[in-house]
Amino acid sequence: MQIQETASVSFDPSDPLKSAASDVVIPAIDRLETFAIEPDVLANNSIVGFNSRDIRSRPFNLLRSQVTKRMRAEGWKLLGITSATPAAGKSFLAANMAAAMSQLSDTRVFLFDLDLRRASLAENFGMQGDVGLTEYLQGDTADLSSFGRRMGEVNLAVFPCFRSGVNSAELFAGEQFQTLMNGMRALPDDSIAVCDLPPVFANDDAMMIAQSLDAYILVLEEGVTTKKQIRDAMRLLSPTPCLGTVLNRFDGGFGDQYGYAYGGKYDKYYGD
Repeated sequence: MQIQETASVSFDPSDPLKSAASDVVIPAIDRLETFAIEPDVLANNSIVGFNSRDIRSRPFNLLRSQVTKRMRAEGWKLLGITSATPAAGKSFLAANMAAAMSQLSDTRVFLFDLDLRRASLAENFGMQGDVGLTEYLQGDTADLSSFGRRMGEVNLAVFPCFRSGVNSAELFAGEQFQTLMNGMRALPDDSIAVCDLPPVFANDDAMMIAQSLDAYILVLEEGVTTKKQIRDAMRLLSPTPCLGTVLNRFDGGFGDQYGYAYGGKYDKYYGD
């Protein structure tokens, strides 16, 4: 994986506990119901970010340090994860990076699945239900704590959604969505809200959401994502700054023994 810096922006944070524009408050992590993490489920879905002793977590640990450093320097709090096209690994990255960030004692992480049509974060973590962010945006529930869950004992809260054929663009243009984003921006300063977005070219959802974000990361698939797709995706998401790009499914090359790919010279360092 690699990340490249681009332009920056700044903003004036609102009250740390409540948004001035609405009464919505994102529940504190320690006030959410705890979700028991099943190791087998995580293993089956390649969620390795919780275990820093696993060599496969190394790319996400390197990425979390770069991301948190840049976001704190800029005063940013809302980060989107997207890709140009489906199946590039954006949800895989969002889940693992949020898990890796949650291991930092000075960071509280809030992970939101805003890919309403093809939601996958709930499946990645083994969560089940029929009420999530879709129902919240529809106004069917006003209580985020009714479906938000704390992952084990770490500083990670996940707010899932479940796949549906809902008119997502209408929801992202609605007032309820803006109150949700206002609530994210009103989180305490040690918080980072990570939003798993739809792919850019799937519809205009990612473009609508990006307007409310501080920055985004664009996930590229090795050998699949084209230069034109990268340029067009960044143009469509403009003026929201791209924090960087992450090359997924890259397995290194000749002489890349110390690269971001798994294995190589780091096998002995991490042991068996």
